Amino acid sequence: MVSPRQKKGQRVHKQDLQDSLVVSCQPVPGGPMDTAEAVVGFARAALAGGARALRIESVAYVRAVRAAVSAPIIGLVKRDLSDSPVRITPFLSDVEGLIEAGADIIAFDATDRPRPVPVAELAAAVRAAGRLSMADCACVEDGRRALALGVDFLGTTMSGYTGGPEPVAPDLELIAAFRAMTPDVIAEGRIRTPEQAAAAVAAGAAAVVVGSAITRTEHATGWFLEAVTGAWRRRAAGDQPVLAVDLGGTKTSLALVRGAEIVASRTFATERAAGPDAWLDAVAAEATRLGGSYGAVGLAVTGFVDRGTWSAMNPATLGIPEAYPLIAAAKARFDQPVMAVNDAQAAAWGEFRFGAGQAQMHEPGSLADENGAESGTDLVFLTISTGLGGGIVAGGRLLTGLSGHFGILGLGSGGARPLEDEISGGFVAGQARAAGHALDAANVFAAAQGGAGWAEAIVQRSAARAALLTGDLQLALDPAVIVIGGGIGLATGYLDRLAALHAARPARQRPRLVPARLGAEAGLIGVAALARDRLA
Repeated sequence: MVSPRQKKGQRVHKQDLQDSLVVSCQPVPGGPMDTAEAVVGFARAALAGGARALRIESVAYVRAVRAAVSAPIIGLVKRDLSDSPVRITPFLSDVEGLIEAGADIIAFDATDRPRPVPVAELAAAVRAAGRLSMADCACVEDGRRALALGVDFLGTTMSGYTGGPEPVAPDLELIAAFRAMTPDVIAEGRIRTPEQAAAAVAAGAAAVVVGSAITRTEHATGWFLEAVTGAWRRRAAGDQPVLAVDLGGTKTSLALVRGAEIVASRTFATERAAGPDAWLDAVAAEATRLGGSYGAVGLAVTGFVDRGTWSAMNPATLGIPEAYPLIAAAKARFDQPVMAVNDAQAAAWGEFRFGAGQAQMHEPGSLADENGAESGTDLVFLTISTGLGGGIVAGGRLLTGLSGHFGILGLGSGGARPLEDEISGGFVAGQARAAGHALDAANVFAAAQGGAGWAEAIVQRSAARAALLTGDLQLALDPAVIVIGGGIGLATGYLDRLAALHAARPARQRPRLVPARLGAEAGLIGVAALARDRLA
């Protein structure tokens, strides 16, 4: 069958895909829509809705769609091979079949993995047939190799699919990296909403492919079902509180939390030498004394939480074994779902949802800054206490993992020691001891308030370094506010010192520093909100 495009002698050029939406009409294999008639219907409907090109899998479906439409077709073949992880158009015969069926652009896996045919041979075969090629890549190196072979389009199709856990969001960084190499970038992979498609364009895509969200009814239904099921579970949970735990280097607090309300709470000293099993045993024992039921457990802990494990960032704060299985250990002690996050990140979320972040958002005239950006969606939280930690909320989303671990930055010492050793309560007390005064941080501050010159010098040194940090955070992240918490950060006069140190900065570079509103309960309230949202 000869296509209308071929009848007219038309050829697809790269500019035909510039600023275009491409719809991938690939039904779930073996599903009810996996028929030529359904794929042709999807293709026609997509074009009627404004799509300019189509991505079609299999020679048979390319042939069927080509007989029905004249729009550009990106063709591919998927195979499951026993001796290679490459699935997309692995053979020269696949290229030949797609060309014969009427595909204008041939897509193939361009990753650096064991494969039956080198990428160079696939690209050469497409070029020899006078068709355009699309390299489905996983990383920047794939793109560089493909461009060197003369491939026409770089696609982000394989990003996140060559090992490790599969991401949930589009790879905007790879789109931008490809755009720096060529204008012919096709964004593909996990683009499920109009907002994500627009973000791909903003990152530099010349064309955006949307597939499952449009043509895989089973997948799209599953996404909506997951969302409404979670909402129904949360609604059914009603007022059932969360058991929130804030486990720090000095003390451990736990509470039953409903919204931003602490229903009941207990606090006890952390036995630093006991180890994490003993710490969790103590939490479980204290939880039985709170006298109420709960529907989930949220753990806010000092250190680094990664995929359910717990490690120390600064062992001097609390000696946590490397990769301690925190979630598994907690689940063994509580008959409820458990989640865990760094304590400062939890506090950042608490302040964002219920504390200083909400207060700033509702202040008159605070809904947009002078650049037109909405406030209330970006916040940095900095807690200065025994140690130094923090959290970042960007675009209304809490950043987890290593994000916000400001205390271990090597600024000021060239990496010789963590930054918290230059600012925190431990630093203040240590400097006092070196000066011959065996006082804790609180008493050093009291001495400074009383006019003791040695104490004033120590406090000012801490404030000066904190001012440098907050100034750098403003330049790096430009948050609407930086919320300061912790025993040192909220000590009398400390915020005033920071403000005075920032006074010489240009107004636009000056951070907006505000005190934390939730105090010591920020971590409990924040981790409870996270647990309710993620586990309910």
